[in-house]
Amino acid sequence: MTDPFIIGIPAYQGVDLLDVAAPCEVFKWMGDAWKGGRPVRVYVVAEMNGVIITRDGLQITPHRTFEQLPSVDLLWVPGGDLTTLQQHMKDEPFLAHLRRLSERATYVTSVCEGALLLASAGLLDGFTATTHWAFIECLRAYRKVTVVGPAEGYPRFVVDDKRKKLKRGIRVTGAGVSSGLDEALQLVKMICGEDVAKAVQLSIQYFPVPPVSGTLPLQSPCPLS
Repeated sequence: MTDPFIIGIPAYQGVDLLDVAAPCEVFKWMGDAWKGGRPVRVYVVAEMNGVIITRDGLQITPHRTFEQLPSVDLLWVPGGDLTTLQQHMKDEPFLAHLRRLSERATYVTSVCEGALLLASAGLLDGFTATTHWAFIECLRAYRKVTVVGPAEGYPRFVVDDKRKKLKRGIRVTGAGVSSGLDEALQLVKMICGEDVAKAVQLSIQYFPVPPVSGTLPLQSPCPLS
């Protein structure tokens, strides 16, 4: 029997709902469309069992604790509420879980402020990365990370594959919240090929045409203390 392709999404109190829901949706459809490929298992994991209240006030229940998930093929780290985000950026046991799961992961990824958690764990050292526009300056504080921001046009996601040079998994980092949809589709394309990615795109009818056309600021101070 083919080993399943395991995706782990660490959740914590105050996590952004779409940062978790978007990859769960996209990767679930990836599993359905990946005919002849590996079965796909998506697990929301947390430090302990129990309900997690998202930043938006909705409840989610993790599938497993960190201890119950020995390894992953893809680690997806979401952003969240500023208070709990800052706590986890300094929470060594939490960061140690991220490091452990990254060891055997082919893809180590984040969306939104989740990049700050990866950076805090040292998992973006030597890589190029991005994050939510309001936290670009926060990410620049990590001197070993090359930050992509306004000068590069705020890309929706950044892919950096340094497996040959650094002997570490591919890094894919997404910008703010909704960027996770684009990023997850890019990962489907990288993992399964363009045909599967197009099938997923069709299944979720992701052909965005926003009704408004705002602009991103050229600079924003880091909102973290």
